[in-house]
Amino acid sequence: MLGEFEYLVISAAMQRGEKAYGAAIRDEIEQTTKRPCSIGALYTTLDRLESKALIATWMGEATSERGGRAKRMVRVTAKGIRAASEFYNTVKFASRGLVWEAD
Repeated sequence: MLGEFEYLVISAAMQRGEKAYGAAIRDEIEQTTKRPCSIGALYTTLDRLESKALIATWMGEATSERGGRAKRMVRVTAKGIRAASEFYNTVKFASRGLVWEAD
């Protein structure tokens, strides 16, 4: 099963679609969670997800906005979609009937 951060990375990549690359995924996670996202943790997780065949990555074109550096593009695989769906359904099931209220 996926961990929480792996799920966030896959979800962010899906949200960004064809424009999913490291910095865009990081921005999506930070906007969604309102928490900082370490670039090191992100790239370590991208490597791990790719080794599990949950994502595929490739080097995109170099862009002037990045000083001529290429972007590491990300695509979620069918296996990754299944894993994220399973994680989401597990959390949803585990949370059934709960009402979260602070004291």
